[in-house]
Formats: sequence, structure tokens, C-alpha cells
Amino acid sequence: MEIFMDSVKVIGRIITILPFMLFVTLYMGKRSIGELPVFDFLVILVLGAVVGADIADPKINHFHTIVAMIVIALLHKLIIYLKMKNRNRGKLMTFEPAVVIYKGQFLCEKMKKEKYSIDNILQMLREKNVYNVGDVEIAIIEANGNLSVKMIPSKEVVIREDLKLTGEPVKYEIPIILDGKVQFDLLRWLKKSEVWLEEKLAEQNISDIGSVFYGSYNRNGELFLSMKEVDAKDVPPIEH
Repeated sequence: MEIFMDSVKVIGRIITILPFMLFVTLYMGKRSIGELPVFDFLVILVLGAVVGADIADPKINHFHTIVAMIVIALLHKLIIYLKMKNRNRGKLMTFEPAVVIYKGQFLCEKMKKEKYSIDNILQMLREKNVYNVGDVEIAIIEANGNLSVKMIPSKEVVIREDLKLTGEPVKYEIPIILDGKVQFDLLRWLKKSEVWLEEKLAEQNISDIGSVFYGSYNRNGELFLSMKEVDAKDVPPIEH
């Protein structure tokens, strides 16, 4: 009988807490759902833990859970207000945007600082239908972890149907050097040898493969290289 009553109590809590949780979430605003910066993520995490504990344990006072949810929502609103009033204070509560590609070159130190590997960035580029790093004018890791990409003007997306154009599909590149290491399986797939690669590097006065952060080869026979040592002094500062 006690188990049955506890089950009824849990069902009642779910029925009452979900509408209230919806109200609290709507009160907190679209921003916390759409972006999830650091502080918003923590708020959602704590809110979920409070509600989860309330539903799972009938012995917890239901009124205390509602009070906790109201306090969390009000605290969230207060923090957002303080961040809007003072940008420097706001920077302490979230990540800053970081430029990771500039003028077709990876910024290795920035990537290491943000703890993003070259594989992460390449995947995020592909998700935006970008298959040639050299076509990227600037790529920025935003505060919410997403990648914003601006292509060089000549590579901006054009709808061929609107312009009544025909032509070859956009070429894509095959990565053959990642963080100074040759991808021999892809090199063999391209029917190229290590000697060929060394000769290509020598043509660009590069004797040490380890100094290459990213190297790719496309079907047009073009070898693209991004070095580990890149002068980042002219990279524009990006802030909130």
C-alpha cells in the first residue's frame, strides 16, 4: 500500500512540476535554451537536478522544490541583468569567442588554448559544407562552442540556378598531414608516395614535415599547407 501511495505521489509531482518548470523556463527566456553559455548550462543542470530529485524521492518536501526553482529563476535573471550592465563582469561568467582560422591558416596556439583539435575543427567545417580550409577568411569558436565561418569573397556561396550557371562541383581536399604527421593510408589512396610529398614540400622550402600543422591535396593537384608557426599579430580581436 505504501509503495502504491508513493507512486501516486510521484505521478502527482510530475503532473504539477512540469507545467511549473515550463513557466520558469519561459520566464528565464529563449537565450538559455538557444545558446547555453557556461552560466546558463549550470542553471539548467541545477534546475534538472532539483526537479529530478523531487520526482524520484517522495520524501522530499514538494514546496521546497518549488521555492528552489523560483530562486534559481530569479538568480538567473539577476546574473543576466548584471552581465548586461557591465561587460567586464559578464566576461568572467562565460567563454570569449576565439579565432581559430584566419586567411586560410590554422591558429594552432588558439586551438590548443580552446582545447579544440584539428579533427574537431575539420568536422565543424564539413558540417557547414566547407571542404577547403584555404577558402576560409575567418573562423571563430563562439561562446556556445559553435563555429562561425566567413569565406573569402570569391568563395561566397552562390546559387547557380539563380544565375543560370553550370560548372564543375566544388573541389574537396584530402588531409594528408595532420599536426605534423603524414596520413600514409590517405597518401596511398591518392596513389602518392612519401618521396613525392617531400618533393612537394621542398618546392615550398619546407624541409621538416613536423612544422606543417595541416596539409591537404585536392583533385586539381593543389597542395594546401597551414604551418604550425603562424604570425597572428594581424588577427582581429573578437569579443562579445
